[in-house]
Amino acid sequence: MRKVEGKRMTKQMELVGSYTLPGTSMALKRMGYGAMQLAGPQVWGPPRDVDEAIAVLREAVASGVNHIDTSDYYGPHVTNQIIKRALHPYPDGLVIVTKLGARRKEDKSWVHARSRQELIDGVHDNLRNLGLDALDVVNLRVGAVMGPEEGSIEEPLTVLVELKSQGLIRHIGLSNVNRAQVAEAQKITEIVCVQNFYNVAQRSDEGLIDELAKQGIAYVPFFPLGGFTPLQSLVLDEAAASVTATPMQVALAWLLQRSPNILLIPGTSSLGHLRENLKAAELQLPADIIAKLDSVGARAAKG
Repeated sequence: MRKVEGKRMTKQMELVGSYTLPGTSMALKRMGYGAMQLAGPQVWGPPRDVDEAIAVLREAVASGVNHIDTSDYYGPHVTNQIIKRALHPYPDGLVIVTKLGARRKEDKSWVHARSRQELIDGVHDNLRNLGLDALDVVNLRVGAVMGPEEGSIEEPLTVLVELKSQGLIRHIGLSNVNRAQVAEAQKITEIVCVQNFYNVAQRSDEGLIDELAKQGIAYVPFFPLGGFTPLQSLVLDEAAASVTATPMQVALAWLLQRSPNILLIPGTSSLGHLRENLKAAELQLPADIIAKLDSVGARAAKG
């Protein structure tokens, strides 16, 4: 049984309601937390301040966050070890989502790790460093850092299905995939979430989000401020100033208002930034601001 460590004085926030992953009892608060930035520069090695990293995780959970996104190749191993140190034994209802399909080389590059043995080893690395007997959700990472690559994903996905049948994985998701790969995956196993690059300016998944929403599948965008041109950034800055918020808060609020199946995982190693991000859950953007932000990425949308 998972229990909360000690007393928490932080007030829990509503975090814009919950979204239940399909075929599960996992009701995730729509504002989650991404652990990638808990590692050192370039997502390599330990953070500059381990104590603050631990404090960030504890405050996130104390504030109501029950969805943490991580991977054992962050660091590598660093973020999972910090999560375990900060939160284990884990509180009831906390869902930890991890990723497989990549590894880090000594030159800090990111390379694919989708062979059968690499995936098996990756599951066991995550289990060991998180201190778990089974992983709540495992996303198969398919594409490069910023987007999907073409090709079948049947072979690596079948390995995850086998690991699920062994009780080491409870549910399976996808990361950095295109629509064809989502469709292929759904013929093999149930998919509970898709994690792709999407934000105000980067809108190529517009149609996919709506398709997934109809199926009750969660969509988890990453890089909420990634890939902006200077002009697009200016529009976001002006929108933020008009509602007395930060650009990051506006970008997150826009995503929350875009579709009810969108779950957010903003990451930070700063307590101050964590608090700012969580406040985005309380920000309701007016219709005129939504329209301006919609126009920012309209040309990139492919439907």
